[in-house]
Amino acid sequence: MARADSALASVRAGAARGLACTATQPAVLRLARPEIWVRRAVPATVALFASALIAITVVMTREAHDRAVTDALTDIELTAGIVTGNLNGAFRDSLRTDPAAALARSVPSRALARGQRLVVTGAAGDIVAAAPALLDSNATLTDYLGPSQPLTIFAEKAGVLRINLADGADALAAVRTLDPPFGQVAIVHPMVAVLADWQAAAFRATVLSICTVLVLIALAIAYFWQASRAREANQLCERMQNRVDTALGRGRCGLWDWDLARGRIYWSDSMYEMLGMTPAGQFMSFGDINALVHPQDGALATMAEMLTGAQADSIDHAFRMQTVNGEWIWVRARAELVRERAGESPHLVGIAVDITEQKNLAERTATADIRLRDAIETVSEAFVLWDASNRLVMCNSKFQKFHHLASDAILAGTPYAQVMGKGTPPAIQTQIALGERPLAGARTYEARLGDGRWLQINERRTKDGGYVSVGTDITALKRHEEQLMDSERRLLATVADLRKSRQTLELQAKQLADLAEKYLEQKAEAESANRAKSEFLANMSHELRTPLNAIIGFAELMHQETFGALGSPKYAGYCSDIRQSGQYLLGVISDVLDMSRLESGRVRLQKADFEIDAAVGAAVAAVATFAGEKEISVLAETLPDTSIHADPAAIEKILTILLRNAVKFTPNHGRVNVRARIVQGALNIYVEDTGIGIPPAPLARLGRPFEQLDGSLANGMKGSGLGLAIARSLVDLHGGSIRIRSSVGNGTIVLVHLPESRDVPRQKLLLAAGALRRPAQPQLRASAG
Repeated sequence: MARADSALASVRAGAARGLACTATQPAVLRLARPEIWVRRAVPATVALFASALIAITVVMTREAHDRAVTDALTDIELTAGIVTGNLNGAFRDSLRTDPAAALARSVPSRALARGQRLVVTGAAGDIVAAAPALLDSNATLTDYLGPSQPLTIFAEKAGVLRINLADGADALAAVRTLDPPFGQVAIVHPMVAVLADWQAAAFRATVLSICTVLVLIALAIAYFWQASRAREANQLCERMQNRVDTALGRGRCGLWDWDLARGRIYWSDSMYEMLGMTPAGQFMSFGDINALVHPQDGALATMAEMLTGAQADSIDHAFRMQTVNGEWIWVRARAELVRERAGESPHLVGIAVDITEQKNLAERTATADIRLRDAIETVSEAFVLWDASNRLVMCNSKFQKFHHLASDAILAGTPYAQVMGKGTPPAIQTQIALGERPLAGARTYEARLGDGRWLQINERRTKDGGYVSVGTDITALKRHEEQLMDSERRLLATVADLRKSRQTLELQAKQLADLAEKYLEQKAEAESANRAKSEFLANMSHELRTPLNAIIGFAELMHQETFGALGSPKYAGYCSDIRQSGQYLLGVISDVLDMSRLESGRVRLQKADFEIDAAVGAAVAAVATFAGEKEISVLAETLPDTSIHADPAAIEKILTILLRNAVKFTPNHGRVNVRARIVQGALNIYVEDTGIGIPPAPLARLGRPFEQLDGSLANGMKGSGLGLAIARSLVDLHGGSIRIRSSVGNGTIVLVHLPESRDVPRQKLLLAAGALRRPAQPQLRASAG
């Protein structure tokens, strides 16, 4: 118990320190900015004061130096005058006066005490007396003062000068002339003696300044050290506050300190966050917090009266508080009354934990329990649950009805023997075990009751040692099982029949395979015959063109009577007929040759960019003579300055074939129009005539090789039937299509569609040849008028 009390005291002390840090944090933040300026100002102030002190010391030392030198100059002047007067008076009184004795009586004692030296010379310039005495008494004054000084020459006129003596010492000196038989008296004051007092004073001032600066630096260091400790303490306090805030925020709880006497309450930031509030100040009033408490959960004033009346020293109360969004959350407050010192007002220190999830969980658990009981009650099976002590936990009405139990017999906690003793178990006629696992405590079996019903009973052990039993009425399943067994028997009979049918089908499949093999052989023979036909046509075309060219050429020569008259005008008509028949036959042979080349795959397109006007104009010019003979007008509506990417010769041949057919099947004085349009980037060429038209039946076959309309032309020639097939093959090689729309007696419209893409794959000749065997559709719907 003592350990627990000590641990509790430690926790309270830590909480108090955390509260103190938290409470003083706003004050620390308010002083943070002035502290920064103070930290910056202290070094500057110390440096400024030290610099001023050093500057004042240097100035005063220099002034003391100059004053010491000035006083020494004045003193030498006075001493020189006094000594000169005393020596002249002593020499006048007695000519035999000893120079050393006279000098000793004439020199003021104060001058010797300050370090001044006096030298008396004779008329020849040799030193006869000195005070204090010199080591070398035979020297001259020039040797003593130095050869470069002007004092011995100018004497009183030179005044007091700063010179370097013969031994190199720096000194102030003055020379005065004495009455005969003596020469001069020199007063010398070494600079060492002149500045001795000044040096001592300067040393004392320097030491004092250095000590003062050191004291200031020590004070500044002490300040920064103390400030560093304060910052570390603030950082430690901030880290502790962050940890406390993190822990409180994670735990959805808040820390609070209620000053009962002042009626103000301190809240942690996590408490504001839990309510969705923004901290407005360091403390909140009792009234503001009491207004957030749900009125049905009791006011905080009651707790305050209990605490102040010494009725309780701690609280543990759950209540609802309203958030900023208007929602209510459940809060559980635990606090203890704390008196830090005797006579001070008590504080209620504790935490408030958000228990909304716990409340919701309890409500959901209760709801789930109700739903579970409803679900158990509504299931169609008889359900019962026993605990580890073999006492009833719950059951549904199906179980009660199954065992004919009264309502007072199925109370929770009733032993198994007592429950079963009050009920009437059903009579089981047949029992079939489906699976027994004694070690696992599970058993499943089917039972047939006396009334003919079937039940499947499942018994399972629970983890706490009890078991659950579920009885399902499977009468319908049993009946369905019997039906399935009957269906299985019928299915087996059907399978036997299917096996016989399978054997029959296998025999038929073998026969079909033989037929397919024969078909492939016949197909290969037909393809071989087709290739032989194409080769024969190509060879025959070449063989026939040579004599036809000769026939046509000689017929033209004879018609033109190049080598003389033929004798009868009928011969010219015969020659013209020979030439026309030869040209017609040559055209048929050329078509057959082109068709064979297309079918054999030897045609390759030579694509280039050219103007569509050129191809249309060339095609119109090719049929102009034929159209002129029949007085048919051929009109072309083209696209000026419009280029396409295709084979120019192929396009010209396509248009020539279409225009020749249009002129061929158009009566005299008819009309043929050629129109070119760009539709969605593709080129459409329309060839329209006012000819005899095409009936629907032959229209479906047009485009196949050697397909022709019924009936012959006026000259009895039907043509080869290859022109439209050649045109369609060339269009297919360009990736386009031909569509025909015709009306008997009204004319025909042929549409040639060429796509815009330059990357249309080249059609293989086999594809073109296969297309030749199809009609020239898709066609436009043929109209009757």
